[in-house]
Amino acid sequence: MKQNLVVLGGGESGIGAAYLATKKGIKVFLSDKNLIDNKYKKILIDNKIQFEEGHHSLKKILKATEIIKSPGISDSSNLFNEIRTNNIPIISEVEFASRFTNAKIIGITGSNGKTTTTSLIYHILKSSGKNVGVAGNIGNSFAFLVANIDFEYIVLELSSFQLDGVKNFKPQIAVITNLSPDHLERYHNNFENYINSKFNIVINQSNSDYLIYNSDDSKINDELNVRKIKSIKIPFSSSKQKFSDQVYIEKNIIKSEINKNKFMIPIESLSLKGKHNIQNSMAAATVAQLLKITNEDLRESLGNFQSINHRLEHVLTIQKVKYINDSKATNVNAVFYALDSMRSSTIWIAGGLDKGNNYNELLPLVREKVKAIICLGIDNRKLVETFSSVTETIIETTSMVEAVNMAYHIANPKDSVLLSPACSSLDLFKNYEDRGNQFKEAVRKL
Repeated sequence: MKQNLVVLGGGESGIGAAYLATKKGIKVFLSDKNLIDNKYKKILIDNKIQFEEGHHSLKKILKATEIIKSPGISDSSNLFNEIRTNNIPIISEVEFASRFTNAKIIGITGSNGKTTTTSLIYHILKSSGKNVGVAGNIGNSFAFLVANIDFEYIVLELSSFQLDGVKNFKPQIAVITNLSPDHLERYHNNFENYINSKFNIVINQSNSDYLIYNSDDSKINDELNVRKIKSIKIPFSSSKQKFSDQVYIEKNIIKSEINKNKFMIPIESLSLKGKHNIQNSMAAATVAQLLKITNEDLRESLGNFQSINHRLEHVLTIQKVKYINDSKATNVNAVFYALDSMRSSTIWIAGGLDKGNNYNELLPLVREKVKAIICLGIDNRKLVETFSSVTETIIETTSMVEAVNMAYHIANPKDSVLLSPACSSLDLFKNYEDRGNQFKEAVRKL
């Protein structure tokens, strides 16, 4: 039967899937209920890809033999009820793109640390001379990457949404950094549903593939005890355990023992600082060991890697006050790591579109380190109610300029101003990058 592909969503993922399909000679139609960004519309027009925007044409969509759903689209709408009623297969862009590459795939998921770990693995492999690309929830879509260049290795950052539509996709090396409640509004406020999506990263792995995981994370350990996983499991941890292959910390030194190859690096030699970044570095080192990166190259890469934008990014120091952009911290666990890394009295800018957050685990850190909270969002009631008992100063704002100016007036020399929202950006900003960029711009104008 002739393939008739429909792509739902005209963002990075959807456009990439439509572009790849066209290059492979597959008939494709793209539909977006919203208006499509001009840069993506140009790709559609230049490649003569049929599309619609501002609405969905149900009759046209239901003619599909297969549907690719962009990760940002919820599948709880009437449209998807109709699609399921007509038994039309729904897959993700990641699933689709994987059909057209022979590259060895390293997939990274988890609630926090995905982007940093992905970027660090890419940096290590690239620096060692490997033919490697990076995509997924970072940079270009997987489909765009596959359509344009043949790589020996592809490093993919994978969100739970991207893994929802997995059928046959599998990475040869999977990494799970940690598990904490996130995006629960998309999973009927059920943590287990979210966890199931995350573990889709390993469902198709064989006994020749690898799962690298954080064994300090109790939830991951719980899941590994009840799930039948075929892949070879390699833990990284803050302490040595009873495993033949593992990465651990001993006397402030990261030690790796993988396939009888030993590697050591002092924590102080890492370019990335903070407890969470030590974990990210251990995960990346494990991947590097499996891929037989030399100890010399690995040590050099871990020592010279530059931090990514919007993740504990130092912007400026003004009148001895540090301004730090952590806009990518969109859940409570990420904020926990950020506050834990603060070594000075902190003015915390938080808030946005709440994702079912439970802020209670932040109370001890806020009590210890935060002198003031500046709420940045349309609805700040939950933040105010949770933290009013531990912080005297809570200010509500509705713009980044206002939030930064308030922080400037409150701050004393040697304080830190930390943007670490714990929430989605979509109430006031286009995305977390827009939020972080507006923060940096506002700081530079002080």
